[in-house]
Amino acid sequence: MPPADIPEDLPPDEGALSLRWSGRVSLTPRILFVNIFALALLAGGFFYLDSYRARIVDGRVAQAEREVRLIAEALSLLPPDDRTDEMVNFARKSGLRLRIYDRRGRLAADSRALGVRNFQLVDPDKDGWQQDAARALDAGIDTVVGNERDPLYRERAPGRGLRWPDVVTVRTTGATAATVWRAPDRTPVVTAAAPLPEDRVLMATVNARDITSTVRSERFRLSLVLGVAVLLSVLLSLFLARTIVRPMRMLARAAIRVRLGRAREVVVPRLPSRRDEIGMLARALSDMTSALRSRIDATEAFAADVTHELKNPLASLRSAVDGLGAVKDPDLRAQLLAIVQDDVHRLDRLITDISDASRLDAQLARAKFEGVDLGALIGALVAYRTERGVGRGVTLSFEHDEPLVAHGEGARLERVFANLIDNAVSFSPPGGTVRITGINDGDLIEIEVVDDGPGVPPEQREAVFRRFHSVRPGDEAFGRHSGLGLAIARTIVEGHGGMIAAESRRDHREGARFVVQLPVAGA
Repeated sequence: MPPADIPEDLPPDEGALSLRWSGRVSLTPRILFVNIFALALLAGGFFYLDSYRARIVDGRVAQAEREVRLIAEALSLLPPDDRTDEMVNFARKSGLRLRIYDRRGRLAADSRALGVRNFQLVDPDKDGWQQDAARALDAGIDTVVGNERDPLYRERAPGRGLRWPDVVTVRTTGATAATVWRAPDRTPVVTAAAPLPEDRVLMATVNARDITSTVRSERFRLSLVLGVAVLLSVLLSLFLARTIVRPMRMLARAAIRVRLGRAREVVVPRLPSRRDEIGMLARALSDMTSALRSRIDATEAFAADVTHELKNPLASLRSAVDGLGAVKDPDLRAQLLAIVQDDVHRLDRLITDISDASRLDAQLARAKFEGVDLGALIGALVAYRTERGVGRGVTLSFEHDEPLVAHGEGARLERVFANLIDNAVSFSPPGGTVRITGINDGDLIEIEVVDDGPGVPPEQREAVFRRFHSVRPGDEAFGRHSGLGLAIARTIVEGHGGMIAAESRRDHREGARFVVQLPVAGA
């Protein structure tokens, strides 16, 4: 099965990092929150409209002050008897309700009473539900932004002109003054006052209903845009969440089934159509599950092989021990004790090799590879065995190119070549020669170990690398070897990215040839 397409330069494991509150919230609401949060910023446009409204109102106040001042100046130039008629003309042209108060605050003239009804408040109780809804929205936004400061507009009695703050300001300071009011239908009302001769005051009133209409129209358009944006954002967020959450849940369920011990029945979806991080995760989990299945199968097979291999020496040991109690002959007892001793040694060697084989994968995973001089390593092995005496007159020879520097872990590679040399010696006839050669072709280093023994039949050349497989010479005592040497050698070589194989000799003579290929350091 091809490995998952995951980059090799991944950062260190960050699983210990705390997700805090976000780790307790599902992905779907988190995606929705992130997308809708941006829309909430757009909703802030409603509050921008309020500031826009405030600027328009300020402009209308300034306009009312200018108009009332200009009208007051124009009226001041006329005789008192002509001022009322001219005030009516100004009211009709400007759209303002104009009133004149005397020094005691009594109403002296009112354009509305004189027939110019251009200022009229709207009774909200007579409006439809649309206007009620608009006013409710106005009230809500005004409450949020703190815009309830404008006083409610109420008409004063004709003799109560001094209850208008603008009139009081003009009488007190002699300067033009203006005030913004809130009509019952929540539209702005602007009053402005300016001084007239004879201590009189001209007051203008205008209901700036057009401001509210403009703001509500802009708010409606913004609401449409916001509504469409919210709908699209929610739909896209749900689609995005579906493309993320659904496959993640599928993978999580598969992982749970693997954890519950049903790994063989679990098919982890690989999501081949997904070329994103979710697809990478799916394929990584699928490959991990396949590797786990292979590891479980290998562990079960290894346990079965170990059980089978341990039964033989244990059965022999048990028979010998049982026989010791019944045998009185000293010679027979000595033979039984020798059998017990051989079986104990065999068990010790077998358990040692089993322990090494079981830990080999983990040791290779933790090993730090570096450049290893195979010429010096194999030369030291040959010199040590030659110095101690190989036995049966077998000769060791080593010829090699320079340099033979492979990428690997020295102790493990030493174990490989020690096993191969010892295996070749054990199969060599008395007086035979074990020839070791090393070749560097630039990309690979090839080591050959050739002996003069009976060789390996073609049908056995793969089986010899299986665990506990052992076919020994007929004159060799049973139990001297565990059958794990070549299996350990293959595991180490393949863990280094290399290859090991059993082949015939190149010169077609009788004997075996074991070939090891390893990558050159720095290649």
